[in-house]
Amino acid sequence: MEVSLKNQVAIITGSCSGIGAGVARSMAESGAEVVINYPFAGALDQATAVLKEITDKGGKGIVYQCDVSKEDEVIKMFQDVVAQLGTVDILVNNAGIQKDAKFTEMTLDQWNAVIGINLTGQFLCAREAIKEFLRRGIDTSRSIACGKIIHISSVHEIIPWSKHANYASSKGAIRMLMQTLAQEYGGDKIRVNSICPGAIQTPINKSAWETPEAMNSLLKLIPYDRIGQPKDIGNLAVFLASDKSDYITGASLFIDGGMTTFESFSTGG
Repeated sequence: MEVSLKNQVAIITGSCSGIGAGVARSMAESGAEVVINYPFAGALDQATAVLKEITDKGGKGIVYQCDVSKEDEVIKMFQDVVAQLGTVDILVNNAGIQKDAKFTEMTLDQWNAVIGINLTGQFLCAREAIKEFLRRGIDTSRSIACGKIIHISSVHEIIPWSKHANYASSKGAIRMLMQTLAQEYGGDKIRVNSICPGAIQTPINKSAWETPEAMNSLLKLIPYDRIGQPKDIGNLAVFLASDKSDYITGASLFIDGGMTTFESFSTGG
C-alpha cells in the first residue's frame, strides 16, 4: 500500500530533534515539503542538520524559528510559510517540554512553561492551521480532506504521572482539544487526531534508557519488550496525514508497545 503526501506542505513543530525530527523525515520520504520548526536560535544547527538529512535523500523542506507559546510568532510562522510555500496541508503539533517536580515543590513558572508550550502552543498552531485550511478549501489534487492536524500527546493523557503534574495535565487537556476540534470542524472535512507515544528513545527521556539498568527497568513496563523509535511515530503520522486514513478523526492512537495494558499486572496484580 503506497502512502503518499506528494504536493503537500507539513509544519512539524519542535522538529529539530526527537519525535518531531522523526516525523519530519518520514513525511519528507512520503513526498511532503516539510517545515522544520525550532524554538530558539541555539537550535538552528540541529534543525539544519535534520533538513540536510532530508534534502540529501531528495526531500524538500525549510527551517523556521518560532516559539509556539508566543501568539505573534505563531501567526507570523503561518503567514510566512503560506507566502513562501503556498499553503499548509498538515500540522503536526509536536513541540513539548518537561519541567518535573514534586507537586508541592512545583513552581508557577514550571507549571506555566509546560502548559505554555505543550497546550497553549498546540491551541495557537491549530487555530492558525484551521484558518488556512478554511481559506484554501479542498483541493483534491493535494488531498481529499481540507486539512489534517496531528496532535502529539502521550500515554499520560490517560496514565497519571507522579511528580509530572504539569506534563500529565497538558496531555490530558490535549485529548479534549483534539476531540473538540474534530467535532467542530468535521463538517469542513478537517481531520484532527492525536498520537499518544509511550517510551520513545529521545533526548527528553534519556535518563530512562541511557544505562542498561535504566533500560531494563523501563522494559518491565512494555509488553512488546523494546523501546520505541522516532520512526515508529513518523510512520503512524504519515498514515494519519494521508488519504488512506480519511475516515479517522477525533481519535487518540496509542503507540506504546502495549504500555497502556499495564504490564505490571501481567501476573495478576
